[in-house]
Amino acid sequence: MKNRVEELRKGRGLRQEEFARAIRVSRQTVSSIETGRYSPSLELAFAISDFFGLPIEEIFIHERKDMP
Repeated sequence: MKNRVEELRKGRGLRQEEFARAIRVSRQTVSSIETGRYSPSLELAFAISDFFGLPIEEIFIHERKDMP
């Protein structure tokens, strides 16, 4: 799943460590989300959404796969 977390975090001038502390996860979790290696739980996605004051769908971009 693509996302805009890194873009939004950097736009606020935050380091990964600072953002991680704010949403109560590890810096490694933030890094994994930003690189797309990890999709956050719904609860964490809402925490990120609340932090940035944006709807989830403006942060996380679901890419539909073509169905046969």
